[in-house]
Amino acid sequence: MINSVEKLNENIAVCSKRLSDKLTGADGRRHIVLCGGTGCLSNNSKEIADKFRELLEEKGLFSKATVNQVGCFGFCSQGPFVKIYPEDTLYRLVSIDDVDEIIESDIINNKVVERLLYEEPSTGEKVSKQDDINFYKKQRRVALHGCGVIDPENINEALGEGAFKGLERALSMSRQEVIDEVLAAGLRGRGGAGFPTGRKWQFAYNSESDEKYVVCNGDEGDPGAFMDRSILEGNPLAVIEGMMIAGYAIGAQNGYFYVRAEYPIAVNRLKIAIMQAEELGLLGDNILGTEFSFRCHIRLGAGAFVCGEETALLNSIEGKRGMPRPRPPFPAVKGLWGKPTIINNVETLACIPYILRETAENFASVGTEKSKGTKVFALGGKVNNVGLVEVPMGTTLHELIYDIGGGIPNGKKFKAIQTGGPSGGCLTEEFLDEPIDFDNLVQKGSMMGSGGAIVMDEDNCMVDVAKFYMEFICDESCGKCSPCRIGTKRMLEILTRITEGSGTMEDLDALEELSRTVKNNSLCALGQTAANPIDSTLKHFRDEYIAHIVDKKCPSHVCKNLMEYYIDPDKCIGCGLCAKGCPVDCIKRTDYVAEGHKLASFAINSDACAKCGSCIGVCRLQAISKR
Repeated sequence: MINSVEKLNENIAVCSKRLSDKLTGADGRRHIVLCGGTGCLSNNSKEIADKFRELLEEKGLFSKATVNQVGCFGFCSQGPFVKIYPEDTLYRLVSIDDVDEIIESDIINNKVVERLLYEEPSTGEKVSKQDDINFYKKQRRVALHGCGVIDPENINEALGEGAFKGLERALSMSRQEVIDEVLAAGLRGRGGAGFPTGRKWQFAYNSESDEKYVVCNGDEGDPGAFMDRSILEGNPLAVIEGMMIAGYAIGAQNGYFYVRAEYPIAVNRLKIAIMQAEELGLLGDNILGTEFSFRCHIRLGAGAFVCGEETALLNSIEGKRGMPRPRPPFPAVKGLWGKPTIINNVETLACIPYILRETAENFASVGTEKSKGTKVFALGGKVNNVGLVEVPMGTTLHELIYDIGGGIPNGKKFKAIQTGGPSGGCLTEEFLDEPIDFDNLVQKGSMMGSGGAIVMDEDNCMVDVAKFYMEFICDESCGKCSPCRIGTKRMLEILTRITEGSGTMEDLDALEELSRTVKNNSLCALGQTAANPIDSTLKHFRDEYIAHIVDKKCPSHVCKNLMEYYIDPDKCIGCGLCAKGCPVDCIKRTDYVAEGHKLASFAINSDACAKCGSCIGVCRLQAISKR
């Protein structure tokens, strides 16, 4: 039982040595760790770990090597990962069939399996160490501290990485001093709005009440976003500790985790972390021998995007329908069950222990003047290195996409990056050298959001992109206020008409007018930002809208009603594979025989074509194209 600061420090010292011995090999053993994030687990990471254990036992090597799973390594497109300590050798794209070779070559004979090492595309160089890979070089882990290093289901490894050192320091300070430290760090909410975290805490601290609450917003709903999930899966105790520090600062004794039910691994590891902390006395009454008591509770969200809005989230926790409340009063004054409540997202709370452990000055030394620290992004879309990255504020979009992301696949041309999810906007090539921070992205027509970053190339239709996000917003609108409920539906109808070839130039004026109306009159941020994808695509890609309306063409050949499949008769050798695979039987042989060919070519009946693309997939001569 850890019931005093002295006892905590004793445990941390023991656990830190054990973790250090594991990483450096001072314990005389080899340690095999595997990525245990959702992505790698879906690619058989657990089965690979079981195979390692099975073969180690068969070969009598259990006394010389251990196997366990850690959190997300971040480089999702290269998973599953296996790392061998103490050499720090990193293997990627590992399958069950590779396990025997890794054990025989690396564990028994200390010989690296070259074919499983990462190869830098630009140089062709094989890289054996994680930190030497370009994807990781410009990253700095603060919120992701411990992820990919510690076993998230073992509190001793978290203690070895410094867990609860931030809480220890906080409990030696007054509540106001803790708030002042967070203010001095310049931490702004990582959930999207970027409101100064310390100011939010100050409001709740100043509110008089017999009960106060801390809520962790883990309702991560942006398409393509998985930052919060990965933190909860990789180091849940960091978020718990951040919540406890927040609770101490404002005078709260209870905290609620609101997490998507679609995150079962994160929820399970959070439950384990809470249970282990309670068993050690780090959660409960009189924590570390002080008068501070705190307990954590978990509530599961049903996947409603609007419940990411803080007042809708509070309604959901209270058992009500997840719909926004009018503000003021703000939650810091009247929140959960009418009591003062601070709501911070997962990433924000994960930064808090670092600030208290390493000091506000250290945290604020990274970033820009008004955006301090680091930011976690889920980098996806048309980029070579898909994954989770944490970079200092002020990193440019070019560094994010090309240095870390590895550029656009297949030599395609970069077109835009969508930041901020459905609430964000699309930024074009002219903005690649812009630094990433809260205010700068807003000035350029987008927003930081929670950290989704979707890269698009020349094959993306920007009208279709705007339509995709508007479909999402329409589905997720709670319907409480008519500007959002009706306005987004009307905008979707217009976008659908344009992509189907029946739009008019007047529709563009209507889109802009509806955008202003929905933005200025919606109750919550969902409606207030709903039109951002339309506004940004109209601004930067108006010519694509005009092509859809005037020319009845989709320049990117994405919108089915505005394109046709065409067989080049001079390339077609008449093999008939396309006709055999056509589900609507719209491909017929013609009378034309190209010079040098023996059989007549085929042609597509555009009126009957379902535009499924199966013909392109089977044509070996690339005689079929879109136009």
